[in-house]
Amino acid sequence: MKIGVLGSGLMGKEAARDLAASAGVAAVGLADIDLGRAQLVCDQLKSPKLKAYQVNAGDSQDLANYMRQFDVIINALFYSFNEIVAKTAIEVGVNSVDLGGHIGHMTDKVLAMHDDADAAGVTLIPDLGVAPGMINILSGHGAGKLDELESIKLYVGGIPVKPEPPFEYNHVFSMEGVFDHYTDPSLIVRGGIKQEIPSLSEVERVYFERFGPLEAFHTSGGTSTLSLSYPDIDTLEYKTIRYPGHAEKFKLLVDLNLTKMDYEVEVNGQMINPREVLLKVLDPVVDLGEKDDAVLLRVIVSGKKDGVPATYEYEMTTYKDRKTNVTAMARATANTISVVAQMIGNGTITKKGVYPPEKIVYGETYIKEMAKRGVNILETVNVEKSRVNI
Repeated sequence: MKIGVLGSGLMGKEAARDLAASAGVAAVGLADIDLGRAQLVCDQLKSPKLKAYQVNAGDSQDLANYMRQFDVIINALFYSFNEIVAKTAIEVGVNSVDLGGHIGHMTDKVLAMHDDADAAGVTLIPDLGVAPGMINILSGHGAGKLDELESIKLYVGGIPVKPEPPFEYNHVFSMEGVFDHYTDPSLIVRGGIKQEIPSLSEVERVYFERFGPLEAFHTSGGTSTLSLSYPDIDTLEYKTIRYPGHAEKFKLLVDLNLTKMDYEVEVNGQMINPREVLLKVLDPVVDLGEKDDAVLLRVIVSGKKDGVPATYEYEMTTYKDRKTNVTAMARATANTISVVAQMIGNGTITKKGVYPPEKIVYGETYIKEMAKRGVNILETVNVEKSRVNI
């Protein structure tokens, strides 16, 4: 199979690395608006399968000319390109996957193309990162094992292995995205009712092996498409994992309106957005740099099986690869999108149309493929024993 990657940034580079190392992939394209940047990545990865392309993703014709050369396209660009890439994939008859982006209802716009994709005979899957992405696949895998789904609880965090004050946090993706997740309200389902609650709220203690006590709290965007895929669910919650005290510190910044996008104050006759100032101040403080990171994940899917309560729990702890210097977040994210793209390309996934990950990706195959890449997901099953009255 031939797979084309859009974007030679960190996630695009790591997806290309995995594709080049996969036996079933014959050729890999790596496209960027800056040909030199794409070529540099190809030179670093040193694979004869790789070829650099110059593509302007904002130009649908340029995009179409690139995409039609491949069986599957991995869109590792900024989320604002997801709609044009999905539309172009349908027009040229090529399968496509992206890393998601619920800001501005972008994923909803891609999902709305289902009928057009089905008619074109192509498969499109948005939201293939870690959260959303890995958590959706594992939620769908657990839900598929139950006769009756009642609850999905999700815990995910990208954190430094050795925390440093003041926030005990180093960002592994855009701090702007972190601000949005902390500022916007969180969608949950409780008692079967969809509702919004403040982010950074309902802090609870969580524990992972090799880590001391951690905390988890609600953040926006994490429940992704799950509330639509499972409309009758009783409980659906997503919490972000951090070191203790993090939520309280950031809640103060949020309460002071320092993270709001549409808020300005007058300073010496000039209107200033405090968020822009805070981003500039924080960026060097929370930059990961060469430090080691870890991604922690726990997905708890509960309901009934054969008439008795049952729970399927999935847990993962992934660390930075010191040999390749690839962060834990990049390993978990890029491998996820690469594995699923290959599942489409090799015919493991055959359904046509646009589907969220929980409705189309085979969890068992995905877990096995991730394990081959050193990203190990552990499944724990707890089925209550039947009570028999004598």
